[in-house]
Amino acid sequence: MKGNVLIIGASGDIGSAIAIKLGQEGYQLLLHYNQNKEKINNIRAQLRTELILSEIQADLSDDQDIKRLITEIVFKVDHLIFASGNAYYGLLQDTSAEIMDKMLSIHVKAPMLISKFLLPAMIQQNSGSILVISSIWGSVGASNEVVYSTVKGAQNSFVKSLSKEIAVSGVSVNAVSPGFIDTKMNKQLSKEEKEMTLQDIPLKRAGEPSEIAHLVSFLIDQPSKSIHGQIIGIDGAW
Repeated sequence: MKGNVLIIGASGDIGSAIAIKLGQEGYQLLLHYNQNKEKINNIRAQLRTELILSEIQADLSDDQDIKRLITEIVFKVDHLIFASGNAYYGLLQDTSAEIMDKMLSIHVKAPMLISKFLLPAMIQQNSGSILVISSIWGSVGASNEVVYSTVKGAQNSFVKSLSKEIAVSGVSVNAVSPGFIDTKMNKQLSKEEKEMTLQDIPLKRAGEPSEIAHLVSFLIDQPSKSIHGQIIGIDGAW
C-alpha cells in the first residue's frame, strides 16, 4: 500500500474522482461526506474492499460535527485532501451572516482545525502532504460570488503561509485551482451561460474531474516532494 489518504468531501464529483484514482493506485482511503452516501457507495463499488479504511459523516458548517469528525479519525493519515465545498451565488448585500458563517466554516475553519489535528503526526514522521482543491475565483474573484471567492482566496493564503511554516518538516502543502469543471456545481448554468463561458476559455471546453484527480495523484507522490506552497491551475488558460 502507498499510504493512507483522508479525503474531505469525497462524495463530490471531484472528491469521488480523486478517491477512485488514488484507490486504483494502491492508497488506502478514509472518506468524509456530509449527505451523499450514495456517492460513497459508488466509490466502494469500484475499489477493493480493503482500500476503504473508514467512512465519516460530518457537516463541516457545524462546529460540533467538525470536532466529532476529528475524534473519528482513528487511522494514521499520510495525506490530507480537502475537496469539499459549497458554491453560493448572489449579491453580497443580499447574503445573510448565517450563509457567510457556514461558508467560512466549510472552506476555512474546518481545513485549519483538521490540519492542526493531523499535523503533529506528519511532522513527527517527517513526511506527509496537505492538498486543497481551491478555485480560480480565489485568485481573480467573481461578481455574484463574493463570499465564495473570498473563502477560496483564504484557502490560497492558508496554503502559501502553512507551506512556509512546515516545509522544513517534510510536509508539503499545495492547492489545485480548477477553472470551469464539468461538475454538478455548475449545473445551475443555463445552456446559453455555459456556451458563453466556454467561449471565454481558450481551450474551448470544460475540465474533467479526472484531470483534477490526475494532478492530485502527482502532487502527493514522493517524486513531487519539492513542490511546496503552489496554487496550480487547471483552467484551460481561462
